[in-house]
Amino acid sequence: MQAITVRDRDAGVDGLSLTDMPYPHAAENDVIVRVHAAGFTPGELDWPGTWSDRSGRDRTPSVPGHELSGVVAELGYGTTGLTVGQRVFGLADWTRNGSLAEYAGVEARNLAPLPADVSHTVAAALPISGLTAWQGLFDHGRLTTGQTVLIHGAAGAVGSIAVQLAREAGARVIGTGRAAGRDTALGLGADTFVDLENDRLEEIGEVDLVLDVLGGDILERSTALVRAGGTLVTVAVPPRIQPENGRAVFFVVEADRVRLADLIQRVRDGRLKPVVGDVRPLSEAPAAFAPGGRRTRGKTIIQIAED
Repeated sequence: MQAITVRDRDAGVDGLSLTDMPYPHAAENDVIVRVHAAGFTPGELDWPGTWSDRSGRDRTPSVPGHELSGVVAELGYGTTGLTVGQRVFGLADWTRNGSLAEYAGVEARNLAPLPADVSHTVAAALPISGLTAWQGLFDHGRLTTGQTVLIHGAAGAVGSIAVQLAREAGARVIGTGRAAGRDTALGLGADTFVDLENDRLEEIGEVDLVLDVLGGDILERSTALVRAGGTLVTVAVPPRIQPENGRAVFFVVEADRVRLADLIQRVRDGRLKPVVGDVRPLSEAPAAFAPGGRRTRGKTIIQIAED
């Protein structure tokens, strides 16, 4: 099969290449998915799991990408609940070969059925972004009706979903980002938008929850905005500063089959719209990773097979 692989950690994006790889082995409770569409996170070339397995052993050449949508091609021993030919989507393990390939091995528990009326392209934009948004807002942030939430990167892959979920939950939503993202964030339901390059973040007042995907200076400045009893949640880096009389939480998204099924039903109902940006073929995946590439709103999706 063809796949995007990385071999040299020091080479960074330049080390990505389209190569031939062996067809994946279906371990116990695994599913082999014929991948139709895949998503990736640009920073994953810095993740330890990209380069080593759970025992710390080098596993290169490795296949990046962890979001996928496709069709079940094979079931491993003991796998139940799914059938060959079934449409599925979900989250590949951090320390195994991922989704930027024609076939991928995934634990069955990390996959949810994909209804026929949702495209693989849309489904592939949902696993990391949707689960990160949900877990950040509700599992870790404990957001409730009537509270105010500050969502950084509100027009991005995670932020755009978080805005919609928070608004539906009855929260007041303040979105941030570059000026170009204003219309997207407001159109998705944000009550207010703060241009981080031209507006003063400190003028928004206190909030019950901050959901951060940016880190750095923005993360540290946001700490002072959390009111007593509130929470700062980030997926960027463990925060160095705690909110006064509040909590700070750093987390890594976890696979959740039940939540994925809930999120895809929201998509079907029209209550949730993942923002899909560029759609590129597998051969262009290395260029899509490049930090100097063209900037687009929404999630970049790699289309590997036709729907």
